[in-house]
Order: sequence, then C-alpha cells, then structure tokens
Amino acid sequence: MDVLLAANALAALASAGSSVVGVCRPGLGLPAGEPVTLGTHVYVRAYAGRALPLGAATAVAAVAGGAAVAWPLLLVSGLAQVADSAIGFRQRNLGMAFGAGAFAVLHLLSALAVAR
Repeated sequence: MDVLLAANALAALASAGSSVVGVCRPGLGLPAGEPVTLGTHVYVRAYAGRALPLGAATAVAAVAGGAAVAWPLLLVSGLAQVADSAIGFRQRNLGMAFGAGAFAVLHLLSALAVAR
C-alpha cells in the first residue's frame, strides 16, 4: 500500500508541477498555431490556483495522512484529472489527455483500494 500511495503522491506533484509549466509557457496546452491571449494567461493562472493546493494536499495526505484522510483527496483529485483528460482530448492535446487520464485511473482506483 505504501508504494501505491507514494505513486499517488508523485502523480499529484507532477500534476501540480504541470500547472507551473503552464503558467511559464501558456501556449503548451493550445493546438498548434493557436494564439496565446490574455484569456489564456488568465486560465493557466486560475488552473494553477487549483492544481497547486490540490496536488500538495493530495501528496501530503497520501504520504502522511493515512487511509481516512487519503481516500477523499484521491477521489477529488481523480475526478479533477478526469476533467483535465476530457479537456486534453477536446483540445487534441494527447499528452494532456493521456497523462491526466492515467493519473485519473491511478487516483480513482487507489481511492477505492484505500477506502476498503
């Protein structure tokens, strides 16, 4: 179980880290040729405002919180990753789509395993 929770902590930190990359390079999530606008900058900052605290809280809960604390955060993080994956598919950003999708599966299945 420790390896599973450590994998979730790393996935949560990777997701949070990707939001920082998005703030630094907001065009990465856009289709080729799509201009980076003021709205793009606002979106990536708003996304980071959610992803950073959620990723940090999920990582801490997975490593130090125990099952009672970890499973609800894994569930919420998994659902957030489902939404991120759907956005990735909609934008034809396969890295985002499959990366977030893999993290969604990891978080959601882990939430089920930890909750039992």
